[in-house]
Amino acid sequence: MKNSIIKYKEGVWTGLDLSEDAKSAFQIILVFADRLILEEGKVYQQLKNNFKTADIITCSTAGEIYSRIVEEDAAVSIAIEFQRTPAFLSKGNINDFKNSYELGVFTAKNLPTENLTFVFVISDGNLINGEALVNGIQQSINKEVIVSGGLAGDAGRFQKTLVGLNEDMREGNVVLMGLYGNHIKVGVGVEAGWDVFGPEKVITKSNGNILSEIDHSNALDLYKLYLGKYAEQLPSSALLFPISIKSKDSENFLIRTILSIDEKKKEMKFAGDVPEGSVIRFMKSNFDRLINAASNAETSLLNQLNGIKPELVIVTSCVGRKIVLSDRIEEEVEAATDRLPSNAVIAGFFSYGEIAPNGQLTKSHLHNQTITITAFAEL
Repeated sequence: MKNSIIKYKEGVWTGLDLSEDAKSAFQIILVFADRLILEEGKVYQQLKNNFKTADIITCSTAGEIYSRIVEEDAAVSIAIEFQRTPAFLSKGNINDFKNSYELGVFTAKNLPTENLTFVFVISDGNLINGEALVNGIQQSINKEVIVSGGLAGDAGRFQKTLVGLNEDMREGNVVLMGLYGNHIKVGVGVEAGWDVFGPEKVITKSNGNILSEIDHSNALDLYKLYLGKYAEQLPSSALLFPISIKSKDSENFLIRTILSIDEKKKEMKFAGDVPEGSVIRFMKSNFDRLINAASNAETSLLNQLNGIKPELVIVTSCVGRKIVLSDRIEEEVEAATDRLPSNAVIAGFFSYGEIAPNGQLTKSHLHNQTITITAFAEL
């Protein structure tokens, strides 16, 4: 496995001065970039001109990670050459399907199934119900296959997100990268680090990812009560106060972030489903615990790799963590990567949602307000 990291910022390219032989060997280019930069088209065209035979996957972000540095208004790309691992790509758009679950089923079934080991998911972060998407993917592949990835972002604008495969870059897209065989080894670490406060409550009225009532009281009014002075800053302040949720058929809590609120209907829209009967708790930030969680995520993936040194690491952290940690955000990235090999290529993005197994390498879910680290090694 050979990897190279490339950055574009303020009209300047770093890492693009590769030999023609090296450029022709790369099969996949992952691009994490500010949405406005992607819309200009210059970055994609320059990469296509340099990597003529590679497939290019683009993803808009809420910030980019270049090595261990947090960037803004940039494009960070990873050029990947798998030497012993077949890779296949699949794409779909939410506008062609009844719902996000069906989109997940379609994109997963478009991947060859034999010897499928891992699926990396890049999804629109605005129009798609991330949990339903992941459920559709999981239902369509072998349960032993690891699934991770993230939802595209749009800085702090929250207007629209873009995902692309080659020339088709637009809202509503989902791209899957399937890896095959026994030569590829993957470790995934995911942690949160938020503090819970207040008693457990129960969701008594919801529809998919729309929450209406908690304990038979209006959910939005109750949420505002717990937020206190921060209620005046909704919906942006919701990133500072996510909720934890545990459905009736699960033993584990997941974190959910509010995407939008409807003051007239008194409803809240989340990035993933909030089923009726689920137990819910409110959460708040703790700087040190958030950073320690990043270190715990690194420990988890290193334990999974069991001594195998990762060659490529993709870090996906939620935009809410970036806002909360502010000037300390690079501490999180450093904590998540400080024990990785010095020659490992490290890149990533700040997202509107993270996709990873919940705890050990079991069924994957959509997470919010977590940091997810996916590490690759080819044997």
